[in-house]
Amino acid sequence: MQYVLLFTETAEERAKRIDPVAAGPYWGSWSAYMGAIAGAGVMVGGNGLQGPDTATTLRIENGTRHVVDGPFADTKEALGGYVVIEVADLDAALEWAARAPCVGAGAVEVRPVMAPPPAG
Repeated sequence: MQYVLLFTETAEERAKRIDPVAAGPYWGSWSAYMGAIAGAGVMVGGNGLQGPDTATTLRIENGTRHVVDGPFADTKEALGGYVVIEVADLDAALEWAARAPCVGAGAVEVRPVMAPPPAG
């Protein structure tokens, strides 16, 4: 079964990406984690995301398009990336989620991927 792991991070955690002292350990932990998933043969795909300050949100209300700079919600944590894995069950997906570098300073949301509808 396929699951998506949605990685959320606090602003403080995201700031490590460009901090001269913290960037090495930050990226090293993510490289090791993603390498472990790929090495286990369970990775289907995934990507890191640029920060929420680069987001643009679109809504259509009463047929009118509204475009707003910034993320959908103003929260303390923001989506930092995702990976799709294929594992036996939710317990296996949770085991991979528990190993994510952001889990101590953010969260990992685990969701089953919907199968495409039958062709018809």
